[in-house]
Amino acid sequence: MTPGSNIPLPVARVTVDVAAPVRLDVSSLLLTADGKVRSDDDFIFFNQPTGPGVTYRSGGGTAPDTITVDTTAVPPGIEKIVVTASPDAAGQTFQGIEPTATIRNADDNSVLASFTPPQLGTETALVIVEVYLRNGAWKARAVGQGYANGLAGIATDFGVSVEDPAPAQPTAPAAARQVTPPPPPSAPPAPTPAPPASGKINLDKGRVSLQKNQTVSLVKGGRPLLSQVKMGLGWEPAFRGKDIDLDASVIAYGPQRNHIDSCYFGKLSIVNGAIKHSGDNLTGEGGGDDEVIVVDLGRLPQEVTGLVFTVNSFSGQKFTEVAKAYCRLIDAASGEELVRFDLTSAEAQTGVIMAKLIKQFSGEWEMTALGDFVKSRTVRGMVKPAAQSL
Repeated sequence: MTPGSNIPLPVARVTVDVAAPVRLDVSSLLLTADGKVRSDDDFIFFNQPTGPGVTYRSGGGTAPDTITVDTTAVPPGIEKIVVTASPDAAGQTFQGIEPTATIRNADDNSVLASFTPPQLGTETALVIVEVYLRNGAWKARAVGQGYANGLAGIATDFGVSVEDPAPAQPTAPAAARQVTPPPPPSAPPAPTPAPPASGKINLDKGRVSLQKNQTVSLVKGGRPLLSQVKMGLGWEPAFRGKDIDLDASVIAYGPQRNHIDSCYFGKLSIVNGAIKHSGDNLTGEGGGDDEVIVVDLGRLPQEVTGLVFTVNSFSGQKFTEVAKAYCRLIDAASGEELVRFDLTSAEAQTGVIMAKLIKQFSGEWEMTALGDFVKSRTVRGMVKPAAQSL
């Protein structure tokens, strides 16, 4: 498997074993639709080896650690089981010790798929694969998302906070199960906004085509647009090249540019369902939008005042290998295209900040085309640069 790829699971019980040249600590988390654990009982690791539908077995240092998932025993409301790993030695990174996850039929041990995350470096913990429910069927996806702050980074992302975020592996189970939220990151100073070159554009004259750094007010007929909208993002391989696996995401921020949550292929719904993702497109081929993010502007919580839409190349391909990348805002009720921004330039980077939506004091939203390139293969690496764009 390659990063972001998925397979249907033909059996109800699967085993994921994770092998590496060094001893690893392997664990698993059961996640609901909002990408969080329900409680500490959903964190399965060496000191808590059993949970609803999920079991952990240690390899004792001579064999791979194993996570077994019985999809028939997974409780209602759990939509994803992630399998994570970190080196057993304190402070050790994955540089040069790339792990391999092998997904097997738990009943006959036959191999269904295997995955080795590429190009690892300073990561001290990984989400390697996930078993997830989609349209009533269970699938497995290769992830390979790395964390430089060990198990603490993974735990924080999925709702299990640690008392001390420094350890890279769960050597102290009691500490790993403390529910003490980490202090929020300090917000960078807000830049002084540049004055508009002309009067504010709105939607009264129909569809608006934006150029880089142009802004449109989402107001029509004197009333702010507060209904459900879709942000469609599309791309094609350049010059008849090979398939391009890009991932569209949206990052939600508060008024101090504080990160609230991120919606992407691994977390399809955030802020109580007010933002939803259509799912992963692995090739970029075909007409129309490759990935769609639905935003119910009227249902967004008050603390959400900024949304930044990004696209990343999870497999490491650069945007110089991409053609016709665009984003467009659509009225979800009528299907009418409201705003469009075509990316007309490219840089040899793996991420791009496409556009932002900012809530004004008047309650209306404004959309600004950005097109800023960033070195990042995942949405996690986009959080800080996207905040700078607000």
